[in-house]
Amino acid sequence: MKKLLAAVLAGIMLLGTACNPGTTDETTTAAAATTTTADVTTEDDGTDAPETDDTETETPGIEETEDPGTEGTETDGVTEEPSDTEEPSSETPSGDGITIEGEIENGRFLETRKISVEIYDRGNDGGTAPEDNVFTDFIKQGMLEKHNVEVEYVPVPRWTEVEQLNNLLAANDAPDIAVTYDYPTILAFANMGGVLDLSEYVEEYKDGLPNLWGWLGETNIYWDRDPVEGTLWALEAKLAHNTRINTFVRQDWLETLGLDKPASREAFEAMLVAFEENAETLLGEDAASIVPFSMSYDIGWRGDHLHASFTDPDITERDRYIYGFDDRRLLYPGYKDSIRQLNEWYNMGLMWDDFAIYGAGDETEDNMMKAGYVGSFMHNWDYPYRNGDDSINNSLKRLVGEDAGYVTIQPFENAAGEYRKFLPGPIDRKVFFPATNDEPLASLLYLDWISTLENRMYLQIGEEGTNHNVTDEGFIEIMPATGDWIMNSPSNIDYTITINGLDLGDADKTIGSIALGYPGVEPEVIATAYEMTMNDAIYGRNVNVGEITSEAGMGPSLAEKRDVLLTQSLVADPADFDSVFDSGLQDYLNSGGQAIIDERTAKWEAAFGDATEQP
Repeated sequence: MKKLLAAVLAGIMLLGTACNPGTTDETTTAAAATTTTADVTTEDDGTDAPETDDTETETPGIEETEDPGTEGTETDGVTEEPSDTEEPSSETPSGDGITIEGEIENGRFLETRKISVEIYDRGNDGGTAPEDNVFTDFIKQGMLEKHNVEVEYVPVPRWTEVEQLNNLLAANDAPDIAVTYDYPTILAFANMGGVLDLSEYVEEYKDGLPNLWGWLGETNIYWDRDPVEGTLWALEAKLAHNTRINTFVRQDWLETLGLDKPASREAFEAMLVAFEENAETLLGEDAASIVPFSMSYDIGWRGDHLHASFTDPDITERDRYIYGFDDRRLLYPGYKDSIRQLNEWYNMGLMWDDFAIYGAGDETEDNMMKAGYVGSFMHNWDYPYRNGDDSINNSLKRLVGEDAGYVTIQPFENAAGEYRKFLPGPIDRKVFFPATNDEPLASLLYLDWISTLENRMYLQIGEEGTNHNVTDEGFIEIMPATGDWIMNSPSNIDYTITINGLDLGDADKTIGSIALGYPGVEPEVIATAYEMTMNDAIYGRNVNVGEITSEAGMGPSLAEKRDVLLTQSLVADPADFDSVFDSGLQDYLNSGGQAIIDERTAKWEAAFGDATEQP
């Protein structure tokens, strides 16, 4: 019955795709395939930009790397180094404020200006109003005192932000400062005259924006600049810590069954089989509820490490760019084999039958983990440790015992014996100004203000004694907050829109504080998770070859087709797997995927000829 429900859902999803093929109005995509650049970012809020990396409230590590409706995003082109960019200083640069006679003096307007700013509404139970709380008061007061600018926040539902933003832009009612993980949405409206070109503003006012330039640097500010036209439709927030996914397993289950941590796919499968065969030993009277391996509707995100292990270790930067517009890397060579592996596990009864039924924001899977039924899963790098006392790990300890909990493992080797991770470039959300913004300077001063080290630090760690304590070593130790001091997003990522991830101005202090940022979790567990999520990684580079027009408006429909294809393939009868996958992939290509491949190929060849790597 459960398998039938999953299959039925896949059919419903397919019908939805057929009925809603996507238009220029609904341009964006959870996959955040950019047009002028080859990046895709992980929200995440993404992440689960549908599942999200943004679930919790008080974790000081990287919070989201994904987008709504997707659990994360990343970059097409990759290199062996974390980035080839300059390292902007965390210190606040000095600089005289902007002065324009009769308008603004030393960065402060003579007459009060007003701007509106998009803020995600996550609908958190027990949270605060995202547009009105102690942290918005801190920003409003600071902007009024320093720049004489009044700030109003406009809530946008987190999990439908792309659709809502499209509607606001189409109605000429978008906030002055807007944020999204999806660059194609920005580009589509830019092509219709709906977005301000920031190129002139960031240059003209550069000296008066020392904190914005000092934090983002030229790399993130100019990441999306068109190489031909010179237009700049968005600024890229900085990814302070390049983390994404980890694979987790119940350490206490391994110990109960006398199993080692699996270090290969074969050992991982054997472990899942052992969990299933020993369900009564592990769960007693709840044995029927066991889920050896859990998955969500976002198979591309949640199966990330498995998918990467099937990718050719020698895949070129050219192919990563051409086939990487889907941030789940659906078109990477070897991807089909990873889905075939999941199909085998599903049909062996080793996976959650009903994974496809529950969408973004649903807590069913989390509750199964907290109840102690799930043996292993892949998710955002720190997922079971987030959310303080209500974290999955802390909930397990209360219900099952102090020895219960999840630890990270690396079971998915590729053909070269590496635990490959494809991680993004140093970019995150895209910040842009709709054409209805008649206060571009005030808006840039807002971005400069929240990029100031002392301001973004306060927003990320809150009030000492209320949100955090300071250890004798000077590390920040996050503590559960209550009432007005609750953060609606991890490290207040929704307010610190130019940074994703904790930055305290000192690398050692930052990393030490991240390890202490998870109440009830040993710092060593976090340190291991942090290391594993980046082990054997290759990092994204900016492949800036100009606009890819065939991508405009295709994001939502292609992402939905991808998700349907993966779901139907995973739950298919093994005898039907090839036909289901191949037909779904062909539909994806016929629906716009092939046109994007062709245009990206042409753009690459025009820029780099027959080279397989960028200069």
